[in-house]
Amino acid sequence: MDPRIREQAQVICNHSIDLQSGDNVVIDAHPVAEDLVTALHEEIADIGAHPLVVSERTGSRFRRAFLRNHDGDFETPSHVMALYEEMDAYIAIRASDNVTQESDVDPSVRSEYDKAQRPLLNERLGKRWCLTQYPAPANAQLAEMSTDGYENFVWDAILKDWDSVREHQAQLTEILDPADEVRIVSGDRTDLTMSIAGNGTLNDYGEKNLPGGEVFTAPVPDSVEGEVYFDKPLYHQGREVTGVELVFEGGEVVEHSAEKNEAILTEVLETDDGARRLGELGIGMNRDIDEFSYNMLFDEKMGDTVHMAVGRAYDECVGEGNEHNDSAVHVDMIVDMSEDSVIEVDGEVVQRDGTFVFEDGF
Repeated sequence: MDPRIREQAQVICNHSIDLQSGDNVVIDAHPVAEDLVTALHEEIADIGAHPLVVSERTGSRFRRAFLRNHDGDFETPSHVMALYEEMDAYIAIRASDNVTQESDVDPSVRSEYDKAQRPLLNERLGKRWCLTQYPAPANAQLAEMSTDGYENFVWDAILKDWDSVREHQAQLTEILDPADEVRIVSGDRTDLTMSIAGNGTLNDYGEKNLPGGEVFTAPVPDSVEGEVYFDKPLYHQGREVTGVELVFEGGEVVEHSAEKNEAILTEVLETDDGARRLGELGIGMNRDIDEFSYNMLFDEKMGDTVHMAVGRAYDECVGEGNEHNDSAVHVDMIVDMSEDSVIEVDGEVVQRDGTFVFEDGF
């Protein structure tokens, strides 16, 4: 076993979810990630916790079979809910043997399935949890990297001094926490303003997401105005969506287009009322992620980028008394901020062409 796998398991248990003796922990993983699951069991045994492995969330082939053959309405599975109610911690491991396995599932069917799964998601998010990546060959292929190169890419982004990351990123949270308005400008196709007044800013340093490396908050839902062009591709439900453009008025998407697979984008936006509003503004700060990999767990953390998610806002970001944008979906999309771009906070430029006001070279 590559020693970096055991290092990843140690980070997950000791840093990300702070696993304790007696905890019931569910590990949700594809069989291709068996080495990481094994290393996690070694750590869990040393700690004195109780593991259970499932493939409910990340199994694609059997889920494809279910979705393509299902007839009628979807229901939230009570037996899965019972499992999540009893667990103390949840580890989700992304890994695949075929990243396009569900590409022939009807998007409308997947949308209805996601709605029925939302209570399970809410229950998981209420526990200690961590979403991470195992560098499987299929994911390397999607990223257009060699297997060895992808392994280096994944573990370089994950095996970091997360205390130092927290301190560096705290400089941005200190700017955003008291702020009222954020403006994102990139090229001549993105000029978007939004209020974040009263909403909290979270510093992601490798706890719930591993890798971490972003600072994020929630826009006030009806405050978003302007247009945004997402120049990085979106990989959703086994399909690539490129050239997404959204126009917002009064917080809602009033126009949308995509250069490829626009129907997928339309299906996302029509999931429910909340899917037409922004639930997240995130700013990527992990410069060890320096290549686009068609994996939002990594891509949204890339240095010199911002990402915005249509759909659900995270509870921790919504201030008391502020409206919470609720949706069955949370779909992130990315803007490259490395050239001809600025982030303004309350009228002051805090990032120009990817460099922050608190960094050398600003």
